[in-house]
This record gives sequence, structure tokens and C-alpha cells, in this order.
Amino acid sequence: MADLGIPQNTIAVLQKYNFVFQKKFGQNFLIDSHVLEKIVDAAQITNEDCVLEIGPGIGTMTQYLAESAREVVAVEIDRALIPILQDTLSAYDNVTVLNEDIMKVDVGRMVQERNQGRPIKVVANLPYYITTPIVMSLLENHVPLQSITIMVQKEVADRMQVGPGTKDYGALSLAVQYYARPEVVARVPANCFMPRPGVDSTVIRLSRYQEPLVKVQDEKHLFALIRASFNQRRKTLANGLANGLGISREQVTTALEEMGLSATVRGEALTLEQFAELSNLLKKHSSVS
Repeated sequence: MADLGIPQNTIAVLQKYNFVFQKKFGQNFLIDSHVLEKIVDAAQITNEDCVLEIGPGIGTMTQYLAESAREVVAVEIDRALIPILQDTLSAYDNVTVLNEDIMKVDVGRMVQERNQGRPIKVVANLPYYITTPIVMSLLENHVPLQSITIMVQKEVADRMQVGPGTKDYGALSLAVQYYARPEVVARVPANCFMPRPGVDSTVIRLSRYQEPLVKVQDEKHLFALIRASFNQRRKTLANGLANGLGISREQVTTALEEMGLSATVRGEALTLEQFAELSNLLKKHSSVS
């Protein structure tokens, strides 16, 4: 089977099927075998693993995954790619291609059926416009998974791993770090893709914690609090929460004082642990849910 990590093989497949790139699906196919090997290595795929690949495209990374994994389930939204995938993956009997929108797939059920409920590994070269919703859906829905190894826009990877006081720190940083340990695997320049995107990319691995690092009484309340804190970054935390969640400034100020923090502190200064403590205190002091 032709290695699609080699650009001329990708071009040959696209020409054979007269494939037209769909902007609405954010399609950029990886054409660098070194990067593909790095991704599979970083995902630590073994012959015992069931891998969920999101957005296989023409099957470039799917081929590499199929060589290492016990089973690969590849979810592709673009119907035009299905006959191509049937062709490029015909040599592999351990790959199932689903023509579905990943946001509508019951991944938990898939894990039960394909992997007896044991955690899977997710690998993806994601369309950048939908990176965050897909990652958060996998994490928030408590899908049994060991890790998510994904190609994302460089800025998104930066946001996933930074800490308090930096300009990239925000709701995504806290949400990802609540559930998983982020680790940058590789920086990938735009010329490794076809067509060439306007931005550089990063491969990042999110290793799922068995238990979140912080103890919080109400996860939903914590994340509502975090979102409200960053919706208006220039506002103090007390004002942001009063506007966004309808919690009185007095309640917030009292909780912050209990934590030894200034009443004028901004959300971007708080660590995940401090947000969890604040959430627990506000739950204790009020009936806000």
C-alpha cells in the first residue's frame, strides 16, 4: 500500500478521485512521514490499543495507526472521502470507517462495544475551527480515554498548557488542565500540509487523569465560574461573576478574603486550585448552582 506520508502518493490519490478540498471541513492533509511517526510514537500506540481517529482525511495517519494498533475506528464527516478511504485502507482489516459527525457520535457506547469499556486513545489532525468543542466534549462527557494526541493550531496548543498571569491563559487552559496533563510533542510548520494552511501547527498530547487534580463539589459550577471570569477579562473577578452569574459582589469579595486574595483580583491571576476553592466557598455560602 502506497505510503500517503509521501507527497506524490497523496497527489496521486487526490487526482485519481478528482477530490476537491472542502473549506467548510477545514481540510489540510499531512504530507510528512516524520511528523506522522512522531504522532504515533507520542500517542504510545500498542497492539493492545483501540484508537479513535477523528478526521482521517484520505487515510494518511490511519495507515500508520493501523500498523501499530489492535483496532482503529476512524470517524470522517465528508462523504466524498469514504470511497477514497475504502481504497487507501483496503490492506488493513483492523480499521472501521464511520461516515459521521464526531460531535453526534456516542463515543462512550463505541468504547463499550469496541474495547469492553476500557479506555481508548484518541488521535486526530483536527479542523482548527472545531478543535475546542471536540476536545471539551471528549473530556466533559467523561469518555473512557487514556490520552488525546492531536494536531492543533499553535495558538490553541499554547492556550491549553499555559498558567496564570499569561495572555493565553483562559477558560480552555483551566478546562484542559482540570482533566488532563498537556504536553507539547512537536511543532509542525505549514509546509507539512496540503493545502498549506495559513498558520503553523503543534502536536499536543493530553494524558487523562484518573481523578481530576483538584477536588470540587460541583464540576458544572466550577466551569460556569471559570467561563464568567474570562468572558470580560478586564473586569475584576467580583464584577465579572456579578454580571455573568448573578452572584453578588459581596459574596465573591467575602470568599476571596477567606482565601487571602484581594477583592480587586482578576480571573487570570487565579490557579485551577484557587478556582476550585472559590467554587466550593461560593457553593457553601449560597444556593447558586
